[in-house]
Amino acid sequence: MTQTATTQQAPGTPREVGTVFVTGGSSGLGAAVVDAVERAGGTPAVLDRVPPRDGVAFAEVDLADSAAAATAVERLAEQVGPPTAVVTAAGTDACGPLLEIDPEAWERVVRVNLFGTVAVVRACLPYLERSRGTVVTVSSTLGLRGADAATAYSASKFGVRGFSQALAAEYAGRVGVTCLVPGGMRTAFFDGREERFKPAPDQDLNDPANTAGAVLTALRQPVGCEIREMLVMASGETSWP
Repeated sequence: MTQTATTQQAPGTPREVGTVFVTGGSSGLGAAVVDAVERAGGTPAVLDRVPPRDGVAFAEVDLADSAAAATAVERLAEQVGPPTAVVTAAGTDACGPLLEIDPEAWERVVRVNLFGTVAVVRACLPYLERSRGTVVTVSSTLGLRGADAATAYSASKFGVRGFSQALAAEYAGRVGVTCLVPGGMRTAFFDGREERFKPAPDQDLNDPANTAGAVLTALRQPVGCEIREMLVMASGETSWP
């Protein structure tokens, strides 16, 4: 098999940031990753329900639909070329006690956060294997420790972490896998919630640009070197440890 330019780099050489598919890249952490990839000289491409900022390649998709997610990956590959990395930053939540959450809303959280992640990664893997590319999944500190009124979110993020570990074992030496475990960030993720489910006004939240910088660190690891899991959070984060 012909080696790519990526696999011919000298040992220890940081990987160039290439074409990076980003789910949820129109807002929050995903948008910060898009900006970071572009500043690093890479080409971001977004899968989301709403368009990203101007100038960024985009495929509209509801990630709760796994078949549509796979099709969106193929559309993006036709637009910008095959991905050398994928970052699954899309996420949603349904806050509240389990018996107060509509079952459809609860299950949608798992479909978007877990099934959507799996569908996009599955569609990207054939491309990534050819370039020894990188998968960065996004779990959460609530994927390490469950929280009250967050059963759907915690279940989905525990699932993402387990999926990432199994994928890393399955694709060892062929595709890099990093599971990002972020704490709370200053994004619109908390908008629209009841006040009791919002961060306190004085809560220390991370700037998503800082978390996106950690993603770039994972993407730049030399071929054959992987950061398997990264915990990134504000110094005053309360959800971990």
